[in-house]
Amino acid sequence: MATLARLVEEHNLVVISDEIYAELTYGQRHVSFAALPEMKERTLLISGFSKAFAMTGWRVGYVCGPRELIAAMLKIHQYTAMCAPIIGQIAAIESLRNGLEEKDRMMESYNLRRKWFVENLCQTGLPCHEPKGAFYAFPSIMHTGLSSEQFAKRLLEEEGVITVPGSAFGPGGEGFIRCSYASSQEQLEIALERIGKFLKRL
Repeated sequence: MATLARLVEEHNLVVISDEIYAELTYGQRHVSFAALPEMKERTLLISGFSKAFAMTGWRVGYVCGPRELIAAMLKIHQYTAMCAPIIGQIAAIESLRNGLEEKDRMMESYNLRRKWFVENLCQTGLPCHEPKGAFYAFPSIMHTGLSSEQFAKRLLEEEGVITVPGSAFGPGGEGFIRCSYASSQEQLEIALERIGKFLKRL
C-alpha cells in the first residue's frame, strides 16, 4: 500500500477504499488506506454494517473522507435518497452499543469454519488456498474440464448446492467457484458431501 500511496501523492489522486470486509480478516490486522501517512485527506473510505454485524439487507452504510468531498457527495445524495432506513439505523446503533462482543464471537466462528472448510474442500478434490478475509473460499475446478459456469450450474441442478461461477468476477476468476462458509457447520458438511458425490460422477 505504501507504493500505491506514493503514486496517489505523485499524481494527485483520490482513493475510494471499499473496506466493508475490514473486520473480517484472519491472521493479520486490517490497515485502512486512510491510515497511511498523508492519505487521510486523499481517501474516501466506504463501509457499512452488512458484513461485520451480519446486517446484510438492512442497507446501512457510510462514507468517511475530506469535508469538501463529503459536501460535494451530499449535494447529489440528498436528491436521490432520503436516508438509510430508520429501523436499520436504530439496529446499527444498537450493534455498536451492545453487539461488539457478539461480533467477536461470530468472527471466531468464521475463523474456525474457514480453516475446516478449506481443508475439507481440498480433501474432497477441489484445491483451495486459505483465504485471509471475508467468508468465502475460491477453490479451483480447472481439473474438471468444465467452465466455472458449467460447474456451478450442474452442481446446483444435480446436487442442490449453490456456488458462484468465478467468471462472475472477471476473466481471472474463470476456473474457480466461490463458496460461502457463512452457513452452519451442519449445512457445510452436507454441501461438502454433495460436492464429493458430484466430483466422483465427473
